[in-house]
Amino acid sequence: MSKDQVYSDSMANIADFSFDAQVADVFTDMIERSVPGYRSIITMIETLTEHYAQPGSNLYDLGCSLGGATLSMTRGIAAEGCEIIAIDNSAAMVERCRKAMERCHTCAGVTVREGDIRDLDIQEASVVVLNFTLQFIPPEDRFRLLEKISAGMRPGGVLILSEKVIFEDKHLDELLFDIHHDFKRAHGYSDLEISQKRSALENVLIPETIPTHRNRLLTAGFTSVDVWFQCFNFMSMLAVK
Repeated sequence: MSKDQVYSDSMANIADFSFDAQVADVFTDMIERSVPGYRSIITMIETLTEHYAQPGSNLYDLGCSLGGATLSMTRGIAAEGCEIIAIDNSAAMVERCRKAMERCHTCAGVTVREGDIRDLDIQEASVVVLNFTLQFIPPEDRFRLLEKISAGMRPGGVLILSEKVIFEDKHLDELLFDIHHDFKRAHGYSDLEISQKRSALENVLIPETIPTHRNRLLTAGFTSVDVWFQCFNFMSMLAVK
């Protein structure tokens, strides 16, 4: 696993963050050192898939990156006749995800696509994963995407939505913001790296509050929505159709 040093050198001009080849090469290290609880979420996707995957249904990993959630779903499928569709708009990520699926002996039913998740037709879905993906979608497009997912899901299907969040309480928001930076320092990031990456993400990753996510999901057609995992200012929700 290559070490993330994307922001280790001082930059005169910091470009907006993108999931390019440089990031793809170090993404596993980057996300595990940046997102508290990430490995736990990936591990539990296997269990949730085992519980919710329906026979003859489709499972989707929207914004699949290197395919961590996709692989977890393949391990969790107990139902017969399921297909997994993994999609990402980053060519670098898709290339590496496809190679990971080729090395996987249980991934015969996985299709990896390069494309915009907003254009994907969702059909007969029993499990859909948006694992730290929605936060990179323009806010004005988020409801339309979730409504499309809901419309393409079978009754009893589930959406797993993981996101970085903000809090309405200013004190709590600032506290968890600081704790997250302490987490990154504890995992070897310098203050320069933290600052420069924050600047790169400022106009790209737009977090929202937990109530905003919950209300939008309910309006989009899900019948039950709640947080099943939270660590600092990162959380994952289950939205049941």
